[in-house]
Amino acid sequence: MGTLKKQDTDIIWFYFDNPSVFFITQVLLMTVSNVNVFGKLYVVATPIGNLADISFRAVEVLKTVDMIAAEDTRHVKMLLQHYGITNKLVSLHQHNEEKASGGLLEKLREGLSIALVSDAGTPLLSDPGMPLVKLVKDAGLDVVPVPGACALIAALSAGGLPVTQFSFEGFLPRTSSARKAFFSERLHLTKTWVFYESCHRILASLEDMAEVLPLDRMIVIAREITKLHETIVKVPLSRALEMVSENENMRKGEFVVIVDGAEEEDKKQLMTLEQEKVLRILLRECSIKTAVAMTVDITGVRKKIVYQAALLIDQENDG
Repeated sequence: MGTLKKQDTDIIWFYFDNPSVFFITQVLLMTVSNVNVFGKLYVVATPIGNLADISFRAVEVLKTVDMIAAEDTRHVKMLLQHYGITNKLVSLHQHNEEKASGGLLEKLREGLSIALVSDAGTPLLSDPGMPLVKLVKDAGLDVVPVPGACALIAALSAGGLPVTQFSFEGFLPRTSSARKAFFSERLHLTKTWVFYESCHRILASLEDMAEVLPLDRMIVIAREITKLHETIVKVPLSRALEMVSENENMRKGEFVVIVDGAEEEDKKQLMTLEQEKVLRILLRECSIKTAVAMTVDITGVRKKIVYQAALLIDQENDG
């Protein structure tokens, strides 16, 4: 019916044999050398302990990308060697990610593909990577998740506390006063909440928690998830504190702590505005201990509730 003749790489003319019906269509084509093909950033989850906890897709991505941006290149080499992966590694950690992310974005714009990994688990969850992901998304380039292991989700799945609603709080503050204020803010939170803690501070954190939360509040301590000495216990706060205090092994490893939400009735135990006003006035002139004691005498509110409110007010004043 018609013949097709290619004039060059940019223009195609269509000729039809019927002289009475002559139609020409011009199609502008871009040669491959002129097409902008951007690379993709793959956010790849890696094992949190057991090297078998990695997907086939993750292994394939790590093999085929142009480079791997790793939190610790020495650490990730063990995983790569285990799966026979030889690929270019570049360092991306909390001390250089603000500066290094720009260079990686340029690599993506040049068409290179990059895999982002952390030392263990899913990047960005209490790990580096946010500046790079934000930069790439804001630039309109593709960010592709490659899901897998995550200590947070693993602990929630096996902990036995409600997971319909939960909040993840990352790592706790380093000082005791800041931790107590943190716990006070969440005392009446009715949904499950979760935080990470190190072996160096797990005992101190539980001690601070016991000063603020009811000792019968249920919590889950998950340590060394997927590793040889994995431990996941669901006990009242008082028992958890005993276990960690008495057993040295319960102070080793990396921890996920899950805290059950407060009962709805607990909300009724909050101080009224007038009672809080009394406390605030006393805190201007007295120590926390004295102000709490006097407020209890004046208002009749339980000491623990007044103490928790005092911690929050003290934190506000420090801020």
